[in-house]
Amino acid sequence: MLCESIIFNQKLSLLNELILELSEINPREFFGHHNSNIELIKKYYPQLKFVARGNKIKVFGEDERLEEFEQRFEMLIDHFSKFNSLDENAIESILTSQSKADYDAPITSGAILVHGIGGRLIKAQTANQRKLVELMNTNDMVFAVGPAGTGKTYTGVALAVQALKNKQVRRIILTRPAVEAGEKLGFLPGDLREKLDPYMQPLYDALRDMIAPEKLESYIEKGTIQIAPLAFMRGRTLDNAFVILDEAQNTTHPQMKMFLTRMGKNAKFMITGDPGQVDLPKRSISGLKEALLVLKDIKGVGMIYLDDKDVLRHRLVKKVISAYKAIENQD
Repeated sequence: MLCESIIFNQKLSLLNELILELSEINPREFFGHHNSNIELIKKYYPQLKFVARGNKIKVFGEDERLEEFEQRFEMLIDHFSKFNSLDENAIESILTSQSKADYDAPITSGAILVHGIGGRLIKAQTANQRKLVELMNTNDMVFAVGPAGTGKTYTGVALAVQALKNKQVRRIILTRPAVEAGEKLGFLPGDLREKLDPYMQPLYDALRDMIAPEKLESYIEKGTIQIAPLAFMRGRTLDNAFVILDEAQNTTHPQMKMFLTRMGKNAKFMITGDPGQVDLPKRSISGLKEALLVLKDIKGVGMIYLDDKDVLRHRLVKKVISAYKAIENQD
């Protein structure tokens, strides 16, 4: 062991050295439990050698690599200082970003949105989720587009619950196209609510994390929270409401136009979807894809594109999304 240590130190002495010191930051929180954050950073810089002790990190390597790492390290410190946390998603976003705009967001967008069930603190977890929060604060209509697991719907429901609790709106309306994966409501057993529940389950799941069961049931019974298929929006004017259209990639042109024109006074509209997962019949144009093109230059309409860096599910989900993206980009 002594021999190996001497050889390792000799190798380090042949490399250039960069010493980085943490000031006004808790080293344990920054480095992570058992230096987990440092271990993750190492994966992105295999050419560098790291030694973390106390509030200092010594980094050994070639000048060019050290210079690049120093810049990225400053970004990590800036992020930690702003949000008082550093996790796997933040590290990945910062170390793989092309510019600060790829991962940065106003500090207010990282604030707690809702105090959920069991004292759970619900807030935006990734850079793009924080950008989504900021866009929703500055626009009345926002399109949040990205693959499954990126937290777009969950963040949207949290924003809606926050608006209701702060009395910024009088009701929450959650809707989805009722026809998905080739199934039609008319061929499903049970009454309307029983028929809708399988389609609306992700929305119910999010609400149950944020509102106590008795309160949620009361809100639904009184119509303060409404969960209904998109067809039920026809002919309505949605005033004083936070409205979320989920799975919008499965809307047609007439459905999307109908929905967007339901917007009434003091209303917030969020439209979420994944253009890569359209379940419409062949040759049908997705209302979401069309809306993103038609409305991209309209003032007051915000658009955010989430990606695999925002996935907070099992780590394999990121790899699955990346693998499919590679195939789809070849088509």
